[in-house]
Amino acid sequence: MKTQTVMAKGIFKLPKITNEPIKAYALDSTERKELKAKLAELRKGGLDLPMIIDGKEVRTDKLHDIRPPQDHQHLLGYYHQGDKSHVQMAIDAALKAKPTWEKMNWESRAAIFLKAADLIAGPYRQTINAVTMLGQSKNVFQSEIDAVGELVDFYRFNVRNMYELYAMQPNSSTGIWNRMEWRPLEGFIFALSPFNFTAIAGNLGGAPALMGNTVVWKPSKTAVYAAHLVMKILQEAGLPDGVINLVFCSGPDASEVVLNDENFAGIHFTGSTKVFDEMWKTIANNVRKYKSYPRIVGETGGKDYVFADSTANAKQIATALTRGAFEYQGQKCSAASRAYIPDTLWDDVKKYMEDDLNKITVGGVEDFSNFVNAVIDEESFNKLAKYIDDAKVSDDAEIVIGGKYDKEVGYFIYPTVILANRSDYVTMQEELFGPILTVYVYKENEAEETLNLLDKTSPYALTGAIFSTRRDKIEHYTQRLTYTAGNFYINDKPTGAVVDQQPFGGGRRSGTNDKAGSIFNLMRWVSPRCIKESFVPATDYMYPNFLKE
Repeated sequence: MKTQTVMAKGIFKLPKITNEPIKAYALDSTERKELKAKLAELRKGGLDLPMIIDGKEVRTDKLHDIRPPQDHQHLLGYYHQGDKSHVQMAIDAALKAKPTWEKMNWESRAAIFLKAADLIAGPYRQTINAVTMLGQSKNVFQSEIDAVGELVDFYRFNVRNMYELYAMQPNSSTGIWNRMEWRPLEGFIFALSPFNFTAIAGNLGGAPALMGNTVVWKPSKTAVYAAHLVMKILQEAGLPDGVINLVFCSGPDASEVVLNDENFAGIHFTGSTKVFDEMWKTIANNVRKYKSYPRIVGETGGKDYVFADSTANAKQIATALTRGAFEYQGQKCSAASRAYIPDTLWDDVKKYMEDDLNKITVGGVEDFSNFVNAVIDEESFNKLAKYIDDAKVSDDAEIVIGGKYDKEVGYFIYPTVILANRSDYVTMQEELFGPILTVYVYKENEAEETLNLLDKTSPYALTGAIFSTRRDKIEHYTQRLTYTAGNFYINDKPTGAVVDQQPFGGGRRSGTNDKAGSIFNLMRWVSPRCIKESFVPATDYMYPNFLKE
């Protein structure tokens, strides 16, 4: 049964688990007024964010600035930078906490994360929104669907998925009772989280911890504000000391200590393919050091596509591209980054996009009318500005919409559409992670050849979308593009996966495709033990077939 499973002290039914409703923040709404007030309060700054190791606040004499990307001259405060010694402290704390944590009843672990979800959805809703908006330059809608909606869904649905996983039990024959025990991994888990989603950051450590593991969590340096708040919420929800240990240090320092420890049991990662490749290589070289083969779970890069055929609706394509490419400044692993449009539709698609983008405003997050905000930091800004400058002088591409950028106040890259004259132009291949869309216009009668180009142009396979009104074509494209995306969208933008509705992850160079928020991901953080119990053991070694006639 999906709703019940037998446990040591009772048959426990979970509370009803559903996706968290998203608030609208319409003019004069209560939630809008509350969020405006919280933004004004937190903008005053004064932050002093310590690491949290073994449940204790850890400070150092190395303070790093926290500044909003959309207003980089404004100082919100500081966080305390750690080093290798703090990573070792976190490992020691995780190993110390593990025996007690893994023995805790499943319903107690579940209650912690269910309570954390309710805290986020309730009293902390506008705080976590404001922190994500200020720290990561998300507009209110993008923050609401991420820091509230998705994180709450992760914590709630992970509990339900754990419940169903524990209920997966083998059959038993007469006189025998077979049982499957879903043990946490032996050792500690390393969670390495990115800047772009508060929900991903909270889930990378949360999912393994729910299953009885203890965790060393290193967030991105540009998202420590949100990470610290998530950690404090988990503590308020009852998370014991040492179960998740939050460290602020460089990636190389963390990896050097973690990946050389014999108790390293697995990594839960979202970030760049290059970093993931290097860690995988290090793990392989160190594999003889470890007590067991580590679980390597990662979601990496994307060069996500939209393909349309000549039967598609131009306005629908343009809307999907505007939203899919430019929401959260294209800083989503799933963002539409390259599009293949037939020559019969391109003029209309371009016109509709121009109409959309001429209405879009760019600026700070405290003005709720701004659709596009700042990219995360100056390094990202400079990289994206160079791609735009190169396109302006290239014989192989031209900028047909946008092309502006400005970092005087914040790191603002304006929505930009590049028309590529070559299908292998650099911005058709490389992940940019910014509000830049590259379009390749193909001849209407060369759709099949274009599918081949799409398949071979990029090493990634995270998300992709097709647009067509013909069912036979939709079926053909779906089959032809089987391995090009782990999340595939038909007549929709390639972003916006919802927990329990579109489990997220990709193949090829986009990661291990372990589908965050699903039972498949949780299975990676346990090691099953099968137990066979015989009620009346045999007393004669002989089998009947050996008897003499």
